[in-house]
Amino acid sequence: MIGIVNYDLGNLHSIQRKLYLLHAEYKIINQPEEIDLCDRLILPGVGHFGLAMNRLKEKNLLSALNSFALKNEKPILGICLGMQLMTSYSEEGMTSGLNWIPTKIVRFKVKDPKQFKVPHMGWNTVETKSRRLLEKNNEEFYFAHSFHPEPPNDKNIVLHYTNYEVRFISGFEKKNLFGVQYHPEKSHQQGLNLIKRFLTS
Repeated sequence: MIGIVNYDLGNLHSIQRKLYLLHAEYKIINQPEEIDLCDRLILPGVGHFGLAMNRLKEKNLLSALNSFALKNEKPILGICLGMQLMTSYSEEGMTSGLNWIPTKIVRFKVKDPKQFKVPHMGWNTVETKSRRLLEKNNEEFYFAHSFHPEPPNDKNIVLHYTNYEVRFISGFEKKNLFGVQYHPEKSHQQGLNLIKRFLTS
């Protein structure tokens, strides 16, 4: 059973569509007790970091998420804002995150804002050093974000990089925790392949 965590800021329909195509059994998670029924979780997200953390608190999901991720060590895939929520802190809202990944989220600082507009929107290439989620290097995925992770002290957890004037982290992997800054649910066949690999990782 795949759980899609609903905190009212995620792109649930597109993720549901991908899981349907993969013939995966899934449920939308609205209550903390529903998390225990799942084998894997997807933490989606589009929007503001601070608001997202408040929504998770309001729905009393934090304790159940921490148990799932840290105590039971079951696989979780964070997508875009969902990936950012896994980190310790974000400049967006000056708010603490779930603190599963020891780094913080910072806003893009570009020198040429005419060429490199923020938010970073559209298709871009993902460089991977691992094939656990991606079959090929330098595949293109769809991005929509203004913030990105700073490099953590442990470089071994960094999974993907992408260039947008600067080279930034676009994916990480730490044991059972996976995060991608781009949107596989909006990235055609390569996105479908990534989700499939997560389901079988």
